[in-house]
Amino acid sequence: MEIPFNYSNLAKTLRDRRQRLAQFIHFPAILWSGHRSSRNFPANTFPFRASSHFLYFAGLPLENAAIYLNEGKLELFIDEASPASTLWHGEMPKREEIAESIGADRDFPLAELELRATGAATIAVQDSYTRQQQSQILGRTLTSAQALEGIDQDLAKAIATLRLSHDTEALSELRKAAAVTVEAHKMGMKATQNSTLEAGVRGAMEGVIIAHNMPCAYSSIVTIHGEVLHNEQYHHPLQPGDLLLADVGAETALGWASDVTRTWPVNGKFSSTQRDIYDIVLAAHDQCIEKIRPGVEYQDIHLLAASIITQGLVELGILRGQISDLLEMDAHALFFPHGVGHLLGLDVHDMEDLGDLAGYEEGRERSDRFGLCFLRLNRSLKPGMVVTIEPGFYQVPAILHDPGRQAKYQNMVNWERLEQFADVRGIRIEDDVLVTENGSEVLTAALPNQAEKIEELVKEK
Repeated sequence: MEIPFNYSNLAKTLRDRRQRLAQFIHFPAILWSGHRSSRNFPANTFPFRASSHFLYFAGLPLENAAIYLNEGKLELFIDEASPASTLWHGEMPKREEIAESIGADRDFPLAELELRATGAATIAVQDSYTRQQQSQILGRTLTSAQALEGIDQDLAKAIATLRLSHDTEALSELRKAAAVTVEAHKMGMKATQNSTLEAGVRGAMEGVIIAHNMPCAYSSIVTIHGEVLHNEQYHHPLQPGDLLLADVGAETALGWASDVTRTWPVNGKFSSTQRDIYDIVLAAHDQCIEKIRPGVEYQDIHLLAASIITQGLVELGILRGQISDLLEMDAHALFFPHGVGHLLGLDVHDMEDLGDLAGYEEGRERSDRFGLCFLRLNRSLKPGMVVTIEPGFYQVPAILHDPGRQAKYQNMVNWERLEQFADVRGIRIEDDVLVTENGSEVLTAALPNQAEKIEELVKEK
């Protein structure tokens, strides 16, 4: 790992973060970065991604490292690179250089971490090798993040409180990720006319991200089967009349994410039925963003999206009945089954490794209703939060062909009318939105979402 940037501002931010953490907890904490995982033999590994909780306080994506946080101070524990590794990986920075760049108060070899283990809280990382190391050093079995208790739970709550609202350094990184993501989506639209498979568009989009020395924040979704919400297949041929849904986002070198979705016609022109549905989803998207400001309940934004989509489908003759009755029966969830968005930060679904601890206000529990059970965020919005707004329309066979749901909603859905929209498998429109002191700012506003402008980009040479 090199240190190619001037991290003086970052070091100050990191000091501020750990000093703020000290205001919430009165016990030490150890956070591990994690360990690289092998793909099929030890030397062939998956790309390394440090734990986001470690990154928030350590700043750099260090491998096989840990930080000890206590009373606003940070001690770095990491081994020096072995001389033999230089052959394969080049010269690595010394431990004291790394410590200086992140503003650490002291630095030690990793083996000395055991001396700090007494009474320390932690959060389990994702890879099993490091989890085992955590348990051995702390002398206790670590529970899953969803079952945290004691000081580990107190630590998780404190970190969630800090990470819910982003500081200046974090927002700078999020803007970088957003800007690259916008360019990637524009390139994807332009590349469609010369691509024969979904994979060609995916390659064009990820190529932009890679060219900016960034990885993708998550596995890209580039598919004509937009009804498969997390589709990671790219082998389907692109045919005139298809809609292509692309959910692709960049991640900065320091781990901050963007998450954007656009849907466009492969041939550069929406059909009349595709345009009808697209405009409904766009109306929900735009009106939800207009509503974002401090103090607004995110669940109310989700319900607004559900209401607009329901009204639009009634006007098209797909749904039948009173809007309020349809919403009460969750009829909208037949076509809009997921939540309207989520937190965004170091994780694309920020802090979801903590279960609903971060996404749900204390005292609130996830609903088991068909129309609310996939809502990832149920909090009152505050300045500094970044959320996604991503309403959609999907014709999911497993939902629409389910006998129980067909029976429940048989009088609410005009199934013959729905058949006329067979060329609309899935449409989603997603942007990243910062909650400001007085309203909101769309960090990805430079990427058009109006149907006419989308068509122009797809046709652009």
